[in-house]
Amino acid sequence: MAEEKHVHHVLEPAEDPLPVPILRDDGTREPEETHEKQAASYAADEDLEGQRSTLHHVRSHVSTHDSPVIHQNEHHEHGDEIYDRFSPRRKIAMVCVLSFCSFLAPISSTSILAAAPEVVATFNTTGAIFNISNAMYMIFMGLSPLFWGPIAQTYGRKWPLVIAAVTFTAFSAGSAAAPTLPAYFVFRMLTAFQGTTFLSVGATVIGDIYRPVERGTAYGWFLSGTLIGPAMGPFVGGIIVTYRSWRDIFWLQTALAAASSIAVVFLVPETIHHARKADLAGLPRKEQARKLWSWINPWRVIVLFRYPNLLIAGVASSSLVWNMYSLLTPIRYVLNPRFGLSTPLQSGLFYVAPGCGYLVGTFFGGRWADHVVKKYIKKRGHRVPEDRLRSCIVAMGVVLPACMIVYGWSIEKEVGGIPLPVIVMFIQGVAQLFCFPSLNTYCLDVSQKRSSEVVAGNYVIRYVFAAAGSAACLPVIERIGVGWFSTISAAFLVAAAVATWFTAEYGGAWREAIDKGKSEEP
Repeated sequence: MAEEKHVHHVLEPAEDPLPVPILRDDGTREPEETHEKQAASYAADEDLEGQRSTLHHVRSHVSTHDSPVIHQNEHHEHGDEIYDRFSPRRKIAMVCVLSFCSFLAPISSTSILAAAPEVVATFNTTGAIFNISNAMYMIFMGLSPLFWGPIAQTYGRKWPLVIAAVTFTAFSAGSAAAPTLPAYFVFRMLTAFQGTTFLSVGATVIGDIYRPVERGTAYGWFLSGTLIGPAMGPFVGGIIVTYRSWRDIFWLQTALAAASSIAVVFLVPETIHHARKADLAGLPRKEQARKLWSWINPWRVIVLFRYPNLLIAGVASSSLVWNMYSLLTPIRYVLNPRFGLSTPLQSGLFYVAPGCGYLVGTFFGGRWADHVVKKYIKKRGHRVPEDRLRSCIVAMGVVLPACMIVYGWSIEKEVGGIPLPVIVMFIQGVAQLFCFPSLNTYCLDVSQKRSSEVVAGNYVIRYVFAAAGSAACLPVIERIGVGWFSTISAAFLVAAAVATWFTAEYGGAWREAIDKGKSEEP
């Protein structure tokens, strides 16, 4: 019906033309056109905002080659012009830099796994103590967003990213040169605390520069670094530790972090739409201090979980991270004896399968999430943030649990040889990229004004579960077997998928109920 209205208005000229900006497919504006006549009913309906927002992107002549422009812009919303501040090429460059940065902290969490026996021997400790260091790394990855999320919402995105990149470089060098086990622990935890800033604040930058209907695709590319890092880390670490010292893993990380620091300084501009610090101008110092503390207080992140939809999105993300780290962490201990592997490099090759899955999923997962959003916009006539969650339910509730069960029991019962676990690890890698862009982008869509804090809360809860998965997987596997442990992980995923479906159906009503309750508070 909308297209019929467009044609009707085009064929009846008006006397007072109103020049309108046209957006090309790449997001840039075309020059304004002035025609002698425009739609007669356009002038008559100009007081109706809904019709104006429908018509103002349509050219004032009939031409079949304009139809792609109409299709592209029918999903744009009022106020979307703010996303045109940067050219498409500049946005792509920013996403590439942020994806590279997001690669660093996760790869650091797993690259050292391949060198576990060597680290244990260097510091004359035990494997259990070494696993505690990895769990502490995850815990500090979870604590970091509590601080950096509110700071990025108050002061902007640029300088938190710069500070994180520089300090991550310094602490990586400290990990490489650590003379004692306590020093190793301290530098690892500090590295984790700074590294998560790339993930939480970098994700918020995606929300700053891309429209809601474009974010899934951009987020998919951003997440490629986040997910490929943990999968490829042990493979890279296995190569290094086979021929060199385990310390060279961290020296390589230091060099990559230094490159990221340079890239962030010169290629990532400030993107925040409105930094809270601007609201401090003209206030007395005491009032400034009070407001500043209320803005950067970590509790701001925690209280967001009173929204059931955000809590469920966090738990659903946690089920994916639990699945990922509980699968990747014990590979050397589980697969080496199963297949008679003897070197870190041989076991490291198994990490290539999920890594390739993450890479392949990058091309499709985010696009699928955006496609589902656009489909429901056409169905409803407007965008509902919860509709994006529908894009991940099948992958989370069916594909991933099936992969975990097949993987676990094929190892437990010694069937299928090497190809079967490799295939299912690849498939689960692809499936995860059909889930993460949907859940992460939902956090941006549902609260643009507090996006940094919402994303921070999501990362807090997911890395708490990542720490639990990393610490618990090996003891539990030794006690009940990899088959039953994989079954537990599959059940967690199914429960998360069911909860996500309920959020897609009722999340909007939940949000409205919470907001209404807040407005009625005295």
